[in-house]
Amino acid sequence: MLDPLKLQPQNDLEKELPKEKYDELEEYINQLPETEGTLIQVLHKAQEIFGYLPRDVQLFIARKLGVSGAKVYGVVSFYNYFDDRPRGEYLINVCTGTACFVKGSSNIMEILSDELGVKSGETTADGKFTLNGVRCIGACGLAPVIVVGDKVYGRVKPEEITGILGKYRREEH
Repeated sequence: MLDPLKLQPQNDLEKELPKEKYDELEEYINQLPETEGTLIQVLHKAQEIFGYLPRDVQLFIARKLGVSGAKVYGVVSFYNYFDDRPRGEYLINVCTGTACFVKGSSNIMEILSDELGVKSGETTADGKFTLNGVRCIGACGLAPVIVVGDKVYGRVKPEEITGILGKYRREEH
């Protein structure tokens, strides 16, 4: 079976990462009382350090934890919280769960996509925003919901999208 981690980089976004960041991650892993069962915890820390989880970081984690690269890749690709590509300064998650869908989240996603010039899963050319659709945010009573960074916007109306994005473009959030 082909290990997806051994494929060549697909674009210029995957470049050599600073050794200091690897050192920080290694220090974090070394301070754990034991490494068994810590993969998700380590992936969260690695994403905090690197901003995303490129193949080289995934392989580094696999070696340090004594697990296969395929296992690490499987976890990264399964959970939508983890990114294997650089993401924008602001992550925009649009809830596409049932309650949000019924209240118009598909229209909200379409407007965001048009305003940002990207599709779900993509990052704007300026690196400012990454747009994602997520299954459920857990705020069904506020449907439709979007989350920008760590700020939740509930009962979002289409006409509010430009204003919400404007706050982040002007750094006034």
